[in-house]
Amino acid sequence: MALWDRFKESASQMQTQLVAKKNDLKSGAFRDASTAMCALVAAADGTVDPAERQRVAQLISTNEVLQNFPADDLRRRFEGNLDKLTADFAFGKVGILQEIAKAKKKPAEARAVVQIGIVIGGADGDFDKDERAVVREACYALDLPPHEFDL
Repeated sequence: MALWDRFKESASQMQTQLVAKKNDLKSGAFRDASTAMCALVAAADGTVDPAERQRVAQLISTNEVLQNFPADDLRRRFEGNLDKLTADFAFGKVGILQEIAKAKKKPAEARAVVQIGIVIGGADGDFDKDERAVVREACYALDLPPHEFDL
C-alpha cells in the first residue's frame, strides 16, 4: 500500500475515533486547542492564502466532532489564531502552542486535538512536511509522543 493510501486510511480511522468520543469532547480547553491546532496547520508553511483559509474554516464548521460548539464561535477563534500567526508567525506560534497545551490535562482531549490536526492537514490530499512538523510540535506541547501518531 502506498504511503499516501496508508495516511488516508489512518486519517479516516482517526476521524471515526473522534466521532466515537464526540460526547466526551465538550470542554472549552478542547474547543480552544482544536481551533488553535487548525490555525497552526493552515499556516504551517508560514503563509495562509485566502483559499486555504476558507477551506479550513469550512472543514471546522462541518467537522462532526466540533459541532458540539457554535460554528460562528469556532470560526471567530480560528480567524483570531490565524491573525496572530500571519502578523508574526514565530511569535504567534508560541502563543498558539500554549493554547494547544491547555488540553494536556485530559489525555483523551489532547489526543483528539492531535488527531484533528492530522485530519485537517490531510484534508487537501497532501499532509506535507510543514504540517507534519507543526503537529509534531503540538504533540510535544501536549506531552504526547509523536510516534503514537506516526509523526
